[in-house]
Amino acid sequence: MNNNPLSELTPDFFLQTFILELMHASEQQGQKHCEQLIEHIAKTAGCFFEETYRENTHKNEQLDNESYTELILGIKNNIGGKFSLVSSTQDCITVTNSRCPFGEQVTNFPELCRMTSSVFGGIAARNFGYAKVDIKKSIARKDGKCDVCIYTNPQAAKGQRGMEYTDTTPVKEINDTKELQCRIETSMQRLWQKQNRKISEKHQPPAIIAKSPMMQKILELIEVIAPTLATVLIQGQTGAGKELIARAIHAMSDRSHKPFIAINCGAIPESLIESSLFGHEKGAFTGAIEVHEGYFERAEGGTLFLDEVDSLSPAAQTRLLRVIQEGELERVGGKQTLAVDVRIISATNQNLEDLVKQDRFRNDLYYRINVVRLSIPPLAERPEDLPYLVQLIIQRLNKRYNKQVESVSREVMKKIRAYHWPGNVRELENVLERNILFVSGKEMTELDLELPAKTKSMGEWKDEKEHALTKIEKSFLETALKQHYGNVKRVSENMGITSRAVYSKLKKHKINLADFRVS
Repeated sequence: MNNNPLSELTPDFFLQTFILELMHASEQQGQKHCEQLIEHIAKTAGCFFEETYRENTHKNEQLDNESYTELILGIKNNIGGKFSLVSSTQDCITVTNSRCPFGEQVTNFPELCRMTSSVFGGIAARNFGYAKVDIKKSIARKDGKCDVCIYTNPQAAKGQRGMEYTDTTPVKEINDTKELQCRIETSMQRLWQKQNRKISEKHQPPAIIAKSPMMQKILELIEVIAPTLATVLIQGQTGAGKELIARAIHAMSDRSHKPFIAINCGAIPESLIESSLFGHEKGAFTGAIEVHEGYFERAEGGTLFLDEVDSLSPAAQTRLLRVIQEGELERVGGKQTLAVDVRIISATNQNLEDLVKQDRFRNDLYYRINVVRLSIPPLAERPEDLPYLVQLIIQRLNKRYNKQVESVSREVMKKIRAYHWPGNVRELENVLERNILFVSGKEMTELDLELPAKTKSMGEWKDEKEHALTKIEKSFLETALKQHYGNVKRVSENMGITSRAVYSKLKKHKINLADFRVS
């Protein structure tokens, strides 16, 4: 399925994220905490996958057995399993699997079977009111395959082994998005005030507008991934706010008291990129008259944001991979190895997977920086955010240009909503800034913005389509009549229709059969 988040869930990405969180929990709270973490991740993942499935299939009602089976098999097979249905009744659904998503190494970590149980059980309980999951056979237990029974009737489940599920609420579900956004923005404001003690008109405090469901999900993800050590890859169009998201992750992390260094890799000449990132020693090249600390050293203990990471040269990619893997670097022209502790957040407006296939980006580096991926939606997909963004931008522009604009007119907002905004939030800011200069009152009533040509309505499209098909049909019919000298029987065989249908079309197109017959 196209545009399906399930299709983007590669086994590598899934395993990297899951195992990283597992290791982090083990380090922080001990091995006993792992099962609780598995339960938490599984229930939360189950909610996400069910929501995605419903969006793709337009199903709002409770899932029946067939839909539930399609969903759970889709989840497991999309992350690398080989599941299939064995049987399905009103009381019990049985599936089997011949390939574990976690690979053969799952035999060393049988606790991971709990994830399958919790995902399957959580979704079933949410839709059938009750579930018990019995993993009768397991690859992790060296049975050679997995046989999983999901009982949806408590009477049928009596006497059967397995885990029961009734409460399907995620362990750490966030219901109040406003409270979450407030926490994130408070952290960002605190950092901004600390780093910008002399508040100037040029620098404005950061703020994330998240009224749209897609941006609210981004906020939830920020709070989950910020405290971890995971590298993050932020994908999104130019001007969508990738750096703002990176700053939010840093602000919510344990590194918030350390530097946040943002670099646009595409703005640094290729000849200087390695020196800029990793530093250089005196005499490393012509003009290197003293030791220079690179961005990695300056970001020690904090976060390094690499925007347009796709523009890095092959040599810089190799050095970056080593820093991420080993946590150490050497300055250009240096021989001493320096230890560095920096969290990497990368961003790109390109499809890195395509660049990897074209050998323009290192495959191993891609997987290192892509442990967690956030996709920032373009402004065109966030219509709910537009009024709030407009208001926020106008408030900032008022301070900069000493204006008293309070709002925009209905006509202006209608124009803003009708535009596609290929430059996203950055373009919206530019347009509003250009227009606010000419506003004398408290309302912006005009907007210098060229809207795209109006697309044809569905009715117009159907009419044009019908006209084109009619024209093609008439042309083909006339050609067939010429070829067969007006013989209707042969024309009907050629067109694959009855002779009666040919006569009907002759009448429809006002074609005189005598014009094609040989006298």
